[in-house]
Amino acid sequence: MDKKTQVRFATICARENHDTDNGSPHILPIHATSAFSYTSIDDSIEVFSGQQEGFVYSRFGNPTVESVQNKLVALETIDIEENGFCIMTNSGMSAISTLCSSLLKSGDALLTSTKLYGGTSEVFSKVLAHNGIKVIYVDFKDKEKVISKLSKHSNIKLIYFETPTNPTLSCLDIKSITAIAESHSILTAVDNTFATCYLQRPLTLGVDFVIYSTTKFLNGHGNSIAGAIIGKDASHRKTIWTYMKLMGSNCNPFDAWLVHNGLKTLPLRMDKHSSNALALAQFLEKHPKVKKVNYPGLESFSDYRIAMNQMSQYGGMLSFEIDGSLSDAKKFMDNTRLASITSTLGNTDTLLLHPVTSSHLNIPKEIRLANGITDGLIRVSVGIEAVEDLIEDFDLGLK
Repeated sequence: MDKKTQVRFATICARENHDTDNGSPHILPIHATSAFSYTSIDDSIEVFSGQQEGFVYSRFGNPTVESVQNKLVALETIDIEENGFCIMTNSGMSAISTLCSSLLKSGDALLTSTKLYGGTSEVFSKVLAHNGIKVIYVDFKDKEKVISKLSKHSNIKLIYFETPTNPTLSCLDIKSITAIAESHSILTAVDNTFATCYLQRPLTLGVDFVIYSTTKFLNGHGNSIAGAIIGKDASHRKTIWTYMKLMGSNCNPFDAWLVHNGLKTLPLRMDKHSSNALALAQFLEKHPKVKKVNYPGLESFSDYRIAMNQMSQYGGMLSFEIDGSLSDAKKFMDNTRLASITSTLGNTDTLLLHPVTSSHLNIPKEIRLANGITDGLIRVSVGIEAVEDLIEDFDLGLK
């Protein structure tokens, strides 16, 4: 501030000091501001009315968040002609609810599967259904059933699925589903959190929207919570952005910045996650105390061919079923030394979760069992440690 400006102590404290114009930051800065100011009221009017590009309020948009959105959409659309768009939200769950709320209204229907993350199933049955949106379930591996559902229910406006699924890693043929949807003029959305855009790019296979909990592998370090909606048709952007803005499900700049940092090492991490997970899955498959291993990279896995056709590698997630009871599963989890018991995934270290008592606790037992989520099932987010240490640790836990 100019020393000649005669203002008092309290005024100097309260005023904002802006950055100098010499040079620009090499690393993306965190724009920790709730609002943005203008040089004149006319500039303000032009930005608010949309005549001029600019930022208004960080719930509407923020330079840090926009920069990360631009990187995410560039990664997701690298193989397609469309430029697409990305809207970051404050969690993966808010990405799902924001997308569905913006595309569906009372009287519409959503076609989905029972093979979903427990929280997703709950938002469909407890939130969408409460708002007058019918949730219809189908086995997406049965094409005839999918076609039949679409023919019987003309109010289906969106198809939503995961691949690989959480927690059994079941894989769905993305091209097959999107081809059916396109023939019925229905939009599709897929949760690609497990695979990431490094291993699988659904937009190239015909999907309209990709959903992420960026909290997981995209960030990769377990220090932020955020989500993302990425679409290939920019005509949907304004509708989804409006819902995000009005529902207040926007991502904050600090969490976006942390995602940006994680993205820098995404290929390196996913290569190591994938190679470690394959080696651990192969070890578990041969272990006498393991009944079943779910990992798309195992040739014995039921969906190996599907995964091979649409994934470049098979990711860092697996699940396996202890040959025993709930008590045996708990003993294994308590006896490992390196793996942490926690409710997230995608970190650099190996994480364990027991779906029946955590992520799928509120899913009816009959649905859990029908989808292979038994008392003995353990989900593993395989980290980037030395794989020899992981194998030794899991062997110790199983003993």
